[in-house]
Amino acid sequence: MQKLDEIQKRLLMEVADLHTVPEGAYNIRSNSEAAGRRSTANIEITSKTDVSGIDIRIKPGTKNESVHIPVVLTQTGLKEVVYNDFYIGEDSDVVIVAGCGIDNCGNQDAEHDGIHRFYVGKNAHVKYVEKHYGSGTGTGKRILNPGTEVYQEEGSVVEMEMVQIKGVDDTVRTTTAKLSAGAKLIVRERLMTHGAQRAISTYSVELNGRDSSADVVSRSVARDDSYQKFDAKIIGNAPCHGHTECDSIIMDNGRILAVPGLEANDIDAALVHEAAIGKIAGDQIIKLMTLGLNEAEAEEQIINGFLR
Repeated sequence: MQKLDEIQKRLLMEVADLHTVPEGAYNIRSNSEAAGRRSTANIEITSKTDVSGIDIRIKPGTKNESVHIPVVLTQTGLKEVVYNDFYIGEDSDVVIVAGCGIDNCGNQDAEHDGIHRFYVGKNAHVKYVEKHYGSGTGTGKRILNPGTEVYQEEGSVVEMEMVQIKGVDDTVRTTTAKLSAGAKLIVRERLMTHGAQRAISTYSVELNGRDSSADVVSRSVARDDSYQKFDAKIIGNAPCHGHTECDSIIMDNGRILAVPGLEANDIDAALVHEAAIGKIAGDQIIKLMTLGLNEAEAEEQIINGFLR
């Protein structure tokens, strides 16, 4: 594995909880170059030949294994688009940890656009964790535009944890999913914006098979002059169950737009949307202040608990 500097190591810790080389399969990318890769007997990682990116093939029946594919950028002005395809075999049970960290200390924008496609076999179970993080003292922006496509075969389960808490100036997240009979998709998004940051999350989920289901939930905090948009659409094309929820805290001059979308094309499609946007309740702050915290500390405690 290529030697990484202290900033790159810190970014890896933030986006993938990596303090050392991970166990199992991994592919680490740093400033548009490969920094390290390892395949295992059940998980093979190969480079694409037509575009920048990798193919990850997980053998049927693979259990209790993981693959880490984090990306770090520390060069101002660097912009890249990467295509990663995951082929998850039938009856497998794996954890996939992705994420991107950008440290920009220059005056040019740094941008990473990662396009991830998941082809999930019958009765497979995938937990996917994607964290985004930005840092650096430069005036250049830290831009992340993830695109995620999910194709689930019968009886498969995909759990997705999408986290962006600090430092990303501009992000447009687009997620699409198509589910076959008995497939289940669970999405948990946690997001905080501050300053003049902008974050747009768009989800479009097609429930195409009988007894397929989706549960898409976003929790977010908009501070300062930041802007957020949560646009979630669930399309029921068969007897199915779908739920989408946006629960947000607005602070300072922040702005939040929640756009619900439910489309039922079958008489037995049961679809629900919930949305709540509001400020922190004053009695919550007062209660914590009686325990010895000042107002700012009380707000932080509430936000940390909300986004946990």
